[in-house]
Parts: sequence; C-alpha cells; structure tokens
Amino acid sequence: MENCIFCKIANGEIPSATVYEDEAFRAIMDIAPANKGHVILLPKKHSANLFEAEDETLREALLVVKRVSNAMMKALHCDGLNVVQNNGEAAGQTVFHLHLHMIPRFKEDTVKVTWKQGSYAEGEAAALSEEIKKNL
Repeated sequence: MENCIFCKIANGEIPSATVYEDEAFRAIMDIAPANKGHVILLPKKHSANLFEAEDETLREALLVVKRVSNAMMKALHCDGLNVVQNNGEAAGQTVFHLHLHMIPRFKEDTVKVTWKQGSYAEGEAAALSEEIKKNL
C-alpha cells in the first residue's frame, strides 16, 4: 500500500533497527517499546489484519516469531515473552498492516497484557461454541 508506514519499513524505504529479514518478513525494534527489546514482525506483503492475510503468510509468520523469540530469550535473558497480535481498532490495532509484537517479559516489570476475567452463565459457553462452529 502506497501510504502504509509498515509497508515502507518492511520493504526498506524507511530505516529501522532490523533484527531479522528474509524475502517475506522484516522484524524490527519497536520505537515505542512496552519493554526494552520489544520487536515487531512485519510481513512485506500488505494485509490490514489477520483476516485478510494469506494462509501461507500466517504459517510462515509464526515460524519466524518462534525463531526471533528464541533469539530474544537468549540475548535478553528475559523470564518470558508475550506474542501479541491485534485486529481492529476495538482490539487495540493502531497501524492497519498485519504485525506481531514480541514483548520480552521480566519478573517485576510493569508491562500489563491482561484483562478482567469474566464468566459464563450455565450453558452459555456451549451455546456460543455452537454459534462459532456454524461459521467455520
């Protein structure tokens, strides 16, 4: 996409601190990190979100995330790592180019990737699962 900032970064038109690159992806340091070492994986081919991406891109992306995350764990000596991917404004997506965040986590850090736990009424989870299955 002509005006997509992540397309420009992924394809090398805008400089970035790149930690990984191949023909389909570029992984860069996030310029506004949740924690030091926060990396974003950008597919070079544009899609706005998970729903528009090609299946092969999604399969390959997860393998790259695994490779980069393993390197991050070793290099940063972090205690854990969140992989976050948002779809749509309501879900927190601010740049409408598919991307995956790899956020290193350390004991006692202040990063919060949480939600208030809810619950289901009797039979509600089963009913919702049936509705979802109808749309598969």
